[in-house]
Amino acid sequence: MADLFALTQQAVAGLGIELIDVERAPMGLLRVTIDRPEGVSIDDCETVSHHLSRVFEVEEIDYRRLEVGSPGVDRPLRSPADFVRFAGNRIELRLREAIENRKVFKGTLQATRQTESEAHEFALIYQDDKGNDQHLIFTFNDVDRAKLDPILDFKGKKR
Repeated sequence: MADLFALTQQAVAGLGIELIDVERAPMGLLRVTIDRPEGVSIDDCETVSHHLSRVFEVEEIDYRRLEVGSPGVDRPLRSPADFVRFAGNRIELRLREAIENRKVFKGTLQATRQTESEAHEFALIYQDDKGNDQHLIFTFNDVDRAKLDPILDFKGKKR
């Protein structure tokens, strides 16, 4: 699977597209998730789909159906660059090790700074059980998984 990810990443690199994920699903489905800083359009998905179909045919990648899409509003954060890019946004963070018996935090991701060990340090501002703002400092290596966690209001009311 790592080879498939690397092959796909190399194939879309020249298109100005960021590869988020490649997933093999049941019944021969190959799901490719892409992103761009300005967002993914249907034309982007179509371009990538046509391009990958040809690449996968030449490379003899076995699949029945190819699905190319955007990561959606709850986009996963998979690299330190993602954390830098989405600073200021609300995220859901799951840590590898619990802090005060808690692994999952939701809050606003803050800008980073690079430490002496060249690791990026991030901050998350979240509310504790009493509604007080708290700061969680962490590095990318502390993260089990993370995703954007926007607050969606479909009624149009401002909060």
